[in-house]
Parts: sequence; structure tokens; C-alpha cells
Amino acid sequence: MYKSTGIHSPEPLPLETDRLILRPWRACDREPFAAMSSDPEVMAYLLPFASPEAVDTWIARQQAHLATHGFCLWAIESRDTGEFMGAAGLLRIGYQAHFAPAVEVGWRLARRFWGKGYAPEAASAAINFGFDRLGLQEIVANTVPNNSNSRRVMEKLGMSYDPADDFDHPLVPADSPLRRQVLYRLPRARWTTAVR
Repeated sequence: MYKSTGIHSPEPLPLETDRLILRPWRACDREPFAAMSSDPEVMAYLLPFASPEAVDTWIARQQAHLATHGFCLWAIESRDTGEFMGAAGLLRIGYQAHFAPAVEVGWRLARRFWGKGYAPEAASAAINFGFDRLGLQEIVANTVPNNSNSRRVMEKLGMSYDPADDFDHPLVPADSPLRRQVLYRLPRARWTTAVR
């Protein structure tokens, strides 16, 4: 659930891993993010952007979420090259669901970066931030049932799945094949045991 242990918002980012930097969005990220978001394979299990303006709105929403809550889906940058790679981070669940209030971990990467372990690396950094620096009690993730790649990442992160948690996403049109979602959970206690 979206509840902290009293630890308040952390100092400014970026978050760094061995290969990645998760940082606030910059104006120069807009073009590569828009290009990534026009790739049908990247967007296969995500709602498409309706217009170029919708891409700008999405980025602005991340910036506003960061300003309000101290976290968002950050831009991912390669430590080696400085290249924009995608987005990963944490978001407050902004819709009604049986597991809300909650914070979710999410990611999306340009296709040329798939299959190299970047998604779990970025998501793990975000999860560590959520538990260590924000004091969250649980972090969740969701996707459509047949998104096997994302489900494998969730399992690598130590998240668990219970079919009883499956739900219809209220922000997805009722006739969309993306409406039905599976939910994965990672309680703080399990993360603490795994990393200690």
C-alpha cells in the first residue's frame, strides 16, 4: 500500500547503476522518447499516444509527479554514451483499484536496448529508492497477461503474482485487449530479506 515509514522525500537525483543513470526529464529527451513511442513493438502492451502533443503531456506529467512526490518514471541515460534509452521509475497509482492506494514500478525501453538486462537493472534501482529512501511498505507492477517479457522482469525483481489480484484497468477502454491486467507485488519485508 502507498504508505511510508516516515522517511521524507530524498535529495535530488539522479539514481545511478553500473550502466545506467535515471534522471529528471530534459527537453532533449522528447525526440528520442517520441521515436521510441512510435515503435509498435515497444507499445504492443501499452496504450498508444493519440498525438504528438500527447507525448509532451506524458513527459510533463512525469515532471509534475516528480515535483509533487519526489519520484516519477525518470528518463534513462547510458552511463557510457549519454544516450537516451527509455524510462523507468515509480508512480503513485492514480485510479481506483482493489490494491490502491499504491506505488507502482514501471519501465519502457527503446527496442535496441532489449535483452541486455537493462529493464531489471533500472527497475531494481527504482525499487531500492522506494524502499530505502521513501520508506514504502509495498511496490506493485502490472501488465497484460500475455506480456511474458515484462512478467519475467517482475519475477527477477522478486515480485509475486496471485491470480486473485487480476483486474480490469479503469483507464483502458472496455473493448481494449489491454484492459485485463495481472498484478505483481513486492512487500517491503520480502525485499528487506532479499537484499540484506
